[in-house]
Amino acid sequence: MNLSKIKTGVVVVAALFFPGLGHLILGKWIRALLLSSSILGLFCLGLAVDGKLHGMDASELIAMLYFFADASNGLPYLMAKNWGYGGGNPQNQSFEYGNTFLAVAGLLNLLVVLNAFDISIGRKK
Repeated sequence: MNLSKIKTGVVVVAALFFPGLGHLILGKWIRALLLSSSILGLFCLGLAVDGKLHGMDASELIAMLYFFADASNGLPYLMAKNWGYGGGNPQNQSFEYGNTFLAVAGLLNLLVVLNAFDISIGRKK
């Protein structure tokens, strides 16, 4: 296994672990800052408007999709769940908006991971 494949693996795992970290490792400082602040802003806004961080619930397909999207936020998801945030309040008018912000932040992070991968293998600059 050569060094470039190891670096690509490290970049992808780091990008999945924390938003923007893969770009930071690649030396794309400004892009890492912009992407990280955007994703973390969406994540925090979702928590602020009483969105729910979904856990793994195999009884319903939509709950599994929300879990996959939420968990794609990486470390922020784990920290928020561990500290008791993201319980959600369905009576709040902004509950669905919060769920959407949290899911979109995770899905956006997956796109950022793919972008970091493309940069790492030389497909993009």
